[in-house]
Amino acid sequence: MHHDEPNGMDNSILVLGAGMVGTCTALHLQQRGFDVVLIDRRAAGEETSYGNAGLIQREAVEPYPFPRELRFVLRAATGQGAEVHWQARGLLHMALPLLRYFHNSRPQAHARATLAYSRLIALATQEHAPLIAAAQADDLVQREGFRFVFRTAGAFDLARQRAQRLLRDFGVRFDVEDAAALARAEPALRPGLAGAVHWLDPWSVRDPGALVQRYAALFAARGGRVLRGDAATLQRQGAEWVVTGADGRIAARQAVIALGPWADGLIRRFGYRYPLFIKRGYHQHYPSAAALRQPLLDAERGYVLAPMRLGLRLTTGAEFAPIDAPPTPVQLDKAQALAGELLDLGPPRAAPAWLGSRPCTADMLPVIGPAPRHPGLWFNFGHAHQGFTLGPVSGRLLAEMISGQPPVVDPSPYLPARWPG
Repeated sequence: MHHDEPNGMDNSILVLGAGMVGTCTALHLQQRGFDVVLIDRRAAGEETSYGNAGLIQREAVEPYPFPRELRFVLRAATGQGAEVHWQARGLLHMALPLLRYFHNSRPQAHARATLAYSRLIALATQEHAPLIAAAQADDLVQREGFRFVFRTAGAFDLARQRAQRLLRDFGVRFDVEDAAALARAEPALRPGLAGAVHWLDPWSVRDPGALVQRYAALFAARGGRVLRGDAATLQRQGAEWVVTGADGRIAARQAVIALGPWADGLIRRFGYRYPLFIKRGYHQHYPSAAALRQPLLDAERGYVLAPMRLGLRLTTGAEFAPIDAPPTPVQLDKAQALAGELLDLGPPRAAPAWLGSRPCTADMLPVIGPAPRHPGLWFNFGHAHQGFTLGPVSGRLLAEMISGQPPVVDPSPYLPARWPG
């Protein structure tokens, strides 16, 4: 695949995974003069990046901790809440990383993780902006924020206090809307809600898979190649990294693993045992639902409603289950019933519900940087709920590291070498 530069330096690189993170990594490497091939078993943006709530979450400066309130844990353990669903095999499969996740969610440790996480989130919209413009994707994007709605006065009051803290510490802008203001802003919602925090900085995308596809088309229009191939075949052959593609062998001097929830299975083959786990999630569309103007999180119930091209998209909370476990209807059924309390959903789209997996790390920070024991191999995964949000800034940061440029943020909190093994 590759060619030598006039100065004799081989700049060929494979990027494995054509979701938001991998596609943005390919674009940023291409901008820095690399000869890039973007490889996936499917077309760009058809896996995890397709199924999310379509939010570029500039307000999400705090990573999701493991819930430590006993009442929440008991509700989840007994299957009462909609936010979390457990499959026993999933708990056994992920027990050690989940224990480390629980440990890292202590207030002091979570505050440290938030400082590192917030530095990436702070750049989310401004790193998406030039790509949206260059990919001619403005028709997909709404820049009017995202609401957390609250059912009870107590939760609404706590949320206002948290919003004030995030404004003070991280500059995250918001409006507080009481019940009357929320009813004016979103007249389709049934009365009875306590109010909302309207985060002003996030952007929403009405077809997240299409945005990734526009980015991939931009990469191709600039001379990049997007090929079908099996990332699981990655191996080192002499000075090259090689995968098997639909048309045979694809080789390059360097390779990036940006496989989201599938990264763990591949890096284990190279001897890396990181505390990774997945949170699965579901979505369903409701084409005749009452119209929402902007996405919202039912903050006390843990699901999101977002206007999309195919109708109102309901996305669930987290299911702890192995990546290959069959789907279960539990969370979607609960979330659908809860959403029906807020507005008229109407019947779901005839297509089956979508199931995807979020790639998570026990310390709540993504893995961005060089593989410690394999020269020329790079990692960019583990973005949990925010791969769609953080794809451009993560791609930029890794491309700067690979090309030896000054990094846009200090990469040390995200380096793979933070873990032994």
